[in-house]
This record gives sequence, structure tokens and C-alpha cells, in this order.
Amino acid sequence: MPESKKSASSPRGKAAGKKAATAAPKSGSARGGAKSAKRKLRAAVVGLGDISRLHMPGYVDNPDCELYAVCDCAEEKVCACVDCWSPRKHYADFKELLADPSIDIVEILTPHHLHCEMVIAAANAGKHVSVQKPMCNSLAEADRMIEAARRNGVMLKVFENFVFYPPYVKAKELVAAGEIGEPLTVRFKLGTCMFGARYYPLSVELWHMLEVEKGMGQAIFDDGYHKLSQAVDLIGDIDVVRGWVDRSFAYADMPGALMWRYKNSDCLGVFDLGLSPNLYNKSNYFSADERIDITGSKGSISITRCSAQMLDAPALTLVKGGRRILFDDIRADWQDSFADSTRHFAKCVRFGGEPLLTGERGKKIVQFAYACIIAGKTRGEIRPDDLTDDVIAELNK
Repeated sequence: MPESKKSASSPRGKAAGKKAATAAPKSGSARGGAKSAKRKLRAAVVGLGDISRLHMPGYVDNPDCELYAVCDCAEEKVCACVDCWSPRKHYADFKELLADPSIDIVEILTPHHLHCEMVIAAANAGKHVSVQKPMCNSLAEADRMIEAARRNGVMLKVFENFVFYPPYVKAKELVAAGEIGEPLTVRFKLGTCMFGARYYPLSVELWHMLEVEKGMGQAIFDDGYHKLSQAVDLIGDIDVVRGWVDRSFAYADMPGALMWRYKNSDCLGVFDLGLSPNLYNKSNYFSADERIDITGSKGSISITRCSAQMLDAPALTLVKGGRRILFDDIRADWQDSFADSTRHFAKCVRFGGEPLLTGERGKKIVQFAYACIIAGKTRGEIRPDDLTDDVIAELNK
């Protein structure tokens, strides 16, 4: 008989769950800390496309940071955002926003081929920067972004919310506590469904599709960045990748099966991707069947839901000692992962600390993603650490 467990990340364990999700910041990381702690921080969100509606709630009742300004070149998007979220200021020109001395944090939510120059400009203006995943399109761009933040003494964070998804945060705690013994395998599943999601404009997806021709793609480089980020966060750095990736409807980089070996662990990782064009999967966000299964030497953990709910099951299940422990009251709304990520970065900037996904780690995930893409094309073994932009261009033809 399965047990129902009240989780530290549930509303009834709010204080403990918040502590686990944010972690105690280290002191003295980049600029920020004691000087910034005197007042609430002011953030500006740049790029008001569809994903921005998931970022804005992170500033509601945020004790450390307020939504101070928004910026987009499309007037109708700015007007809609001002009506809904009431920032103090709004801009159509990014350079004018950067000249505002009241702004402490710039959150960049533009398409990823625009990230590099915008991050560098924000860092040069003395702003801390949160940039939406994927970090950028090339390793050289990543290096330039990291160097700009270092040179200007500001923090650079890659915004990837899945590592803040409360069931995942709790699962990571369980693994670290030895609840399933030594991790043996970790499996990530991405099943893209075509029906059941909230409405969003077709243009939201079309610009991603064009990236396939540049050697990237929506499933692995964009959406897959979430899963690859979790894979590194959970176990560690990647040694070697193998895989097989085909195409659906000419552009979508799925179905696929990717496998990897970690550097400092015997644990093996698997990521399988598929597109089910006629499958209905109800969601308030995107209709994706997303799951993580972690198998250990004395137990296992299953995580479900994320952006949709394919299975009628708790978001987190622990199996050990012949028992199933169900975390059926844990916070499992995907929106919570966005808010927790936003709040964590604000605390790092205000009181001192290090973002969970730094620029350096963000670059590692870009290398990992390219290793997966190239392994899927060549059917060979690819080591992320061996990849340079020249090697990526040559192998990715």
C-alpha cells in the first residue's frame, strides 16, 4: 500500500521547502551583498514574448526585488504588460533602459541569437543579468558573456527553471541523503504532444523551427536544455555522449534517443524524445509528457508532470524497502519553478551568493547540447569537452 508523505516542499512545509529550494547563499559573490541589501532591488524585463507571462509572477510579493521596468520594441506588447503587471517604467529602446541608474537587474527574454550582445551591453552598464536559456548559440559567445560579467563585477545567471521545480528539488535532496543508494541510471523523457495546451500564437514556435538549419533545434537545444541542465545539476559533468536523432515533419529534431556517461560517477544517463502529433495531453502551459526516473542501488525515484500532467499520479514517488512513498501534496505547478528561480537570483544579488546556473555552467550545457546534436547525427561518441566552435561547425554540417 503506497504511503502519502507530507513534503518539505508542500504548502504545509512552506518554510522548510523554501529553504531547500533557495539554499543559503555564499557571501562575497560578484557585486551585490551588503550594499544592495539596504533596499529592495529593481528589475527590468526585456522581451515581452509569450514566455514573459511565466516570469512576471516571480516579482509579485517578492521581498527582495520588484518589477520596476519592461522593454520591448512592440508597442502592443508593452501596453499589455503595463496593464497587467503595472511596472513603474516602460521602454521601447534597450539602450535607454540600460541608462536608467535605478535598475539593478536586467532579465533578458529575447530569442537566443540576440542574447550575447544584450548581455554584454547590460553588464557594461553595471547591471546584474539573468538571461533566458539557452544561454547563446556559440561557445565564443558564452566566453564573451562570462568575461563581460567578470570584468564589470556583476552576476550572470542563465534562467533555467526546471532545476527549481519543487518535485525535482525534493528528489535531489532524497538522492543526496542516500535514500535510493548509489544512483545507477537517470532517464529523462520528453514527449511532445500537439493538443491540450493553453493557446499561444504559432509564431512562438516558428522561429525555433528555423534554428534547425543553424545546427540547433527546438527539442534538444531549446526545450532539451531544461533536461540537460537537470542531468548535470543532479549527477555532475558529462564525459561522453552517444545517440540517434531523426526528424519529424522535416524540422522537428525527434524522435531521438541519447545516452551519456558521467565523468565522476558510474551513473548512466538517457534522454528519449518523441513527437506524438495526435496525442492529447491536458496542460495549463505546454502539452509535453515530461518525466524523470532515477534508479539507485536500493531504491528509485519518479518525477512527473512539469509542464503538463500525462499520468494520474503524484508528481514525486519514492520506492524503497518494498514501499511506495507518495509526495502527493508537494507543490507541483510548473509556474512555481519560475517564481522560485527569480526569487533565488534576487537573494543572491541582494545578500551575496552564487546563482545555481552560472555563466560557466550555462556554457557547459551549451557544449552538452551540441554534443547531443552531433552524436545524434554522426552516431558516434562525442565528448563535450572536446568541442570548439570550429569542431561543432565541421561535425554539424
